[in-house]
Amino acid sequence: MSKKQIKISDIIIPKFYPLFNDIEHVHKIIDSGRAGTKSSYGAIHGIYKIISDDNCSIVVMRKFHNKLYKTVYKEFLRAIKRLGISKKKFKITKSPMQITYRKNGNTIYFTGNDSIDDTKGIIDENKPIKLVILDELTEFFERGQGEDEIANIEATFIRGNDEEFCMEYYFNPPKNPNAPIMQWVKNMEKRNDTIHIHVDYRDVPEKWLGKKLIESALEMLAIDERMYKWVWLGKCIGLDEIIYYMFDEVEHVLNRDLTEKEKSSLTSVIAAVDYGQMNATVFEFFGYSLSKQMIYGLDEFAHSGRDTGKQMTPSKYANEFKNMCLKIENEFNKKVRYVYIDPSAKGLAEEIKRVCPWVKIRNAENAVLLGISRTQKVLAFKKIIFSHRQENLLKEIPNYGYDKKSIEAGKEVPVKQDDHSMDALRYMIMGIWVKIRKFLPKNIGDIDEKDGGD
Repeated sequence: MSKKQIKISDIIIPKFYPLFNDIEHVHKIIDSGRAGTKSSYGAIHGIYKIISDDNCSIVVMRKFHNKLYKTVYKEFLRAIKRLGISKKKFKITKSPMQITYRKNGNTIYFTGNDSIDDTKGIIDENKPIKLVILDELTEFFERGQGEDEIANIEATFIRGNDEEFCMEYYFNPPKNPNAPIMQWVKNMEKRNDTIHIHVDYRDVPEKWLGKKLIESALEMLAIDERMYKWVWLGKCIGLDEIIYYMFDEVEHVLNRDLTEKEKSSLTSVIAAVDYGQMNATVFEFFGYSLSKQMIYGLDEFAHSGRDTGKQMTPSKYANEFKNMCLKIENEFNKKVRYVYIDPSAKGLAEEIKRVCPWVKIRNAENAVLLGISRTQKVLAFKKIIFSHRQENLLKEIPNYGYDKKSIEAGKEVPVKQDDHSMDALRYMIMGIWVKIRKFLPKNIGDIDEKDGGD
């Protein structure tokens, strides 16, 4: 180690003290809201472990390999610096992703569990695996096999290990208290070999977080207390049946046309399309302004073959789209640059490409829950205002809801009825999220829900 003496108590929060040297509990569950420092703790604990114990190895896992490098791996590299140790004392490799302490040969292995074969070559024949860390545990439940997968991972690494062995689990709780991961937590809490610690940013010294982060949290508290409790306090707030409960017609609808000054502030104009043959097809047009940090609804087109009794061909829809683009260009003096379109509507996309060659076509990203979460943030922080012309959208948004039975079953499934403009809205938000996130407070916009946010 370097001559500089670092006290562990100076770099982890007090709530984590009981965990640090605890080898009695096999299972340690650590959950938090944003900025709870659980990932920092896990990395510090892991690095310290391979230094202080001359005979051990550690496995750090996420559900998917492609998440490792930018998250847990980099967090462990930062932990070396926080502990005041020279990186020269370690052998650090990216392929394979490993950190080895040169003095004793102890190694931290980073891996995903994309498939059952991913962990087969991890078992260290020379050093017993004494710690397995599962980061972003919700991914194992939402996109894996949940409890069964965790049990298989434990069985893989505990086999033949008669010495100490611990599993640590890190995650941000979902909104729904009935979600499978929360049911698993409840069952685990009944076991004598399990400890569960919950933290939030209020447990962390202000000087570690900085005033800006705390201001972001309090700004959300003032705007939307329910979302604050989930995002920042890590509480399972439950799901409203109405998805966009924060929508306010007074705050979110402009009952007039844009002024010339507002029109000139628009940086770009885009469209989003949800297509149906018998069901409704909608085109929603939006403009965003980087100077005003706002999204403006501009206009829409909506047609339902079922409701009108008149079906339209993709070619006809494409011509309607072209007419709307020309109308938008004439009124706002800007061409529609991009259209985010339902990935299943390949025929319509080809027709639009033919008649509107100046419009770049993008397949809409159809991650429903992530798209909803991002749209909720945009609405909560009042970074979007819809046009009175978007009649179909304004009809759908107050009623767009989750299926009640799905909530009770621990899932979040929107009712697939009168949701076409809602899909288009979500496509737009996902499509330009790289721009929109800059409109939001830094510690909200810069954290992707898929990566938890510590």
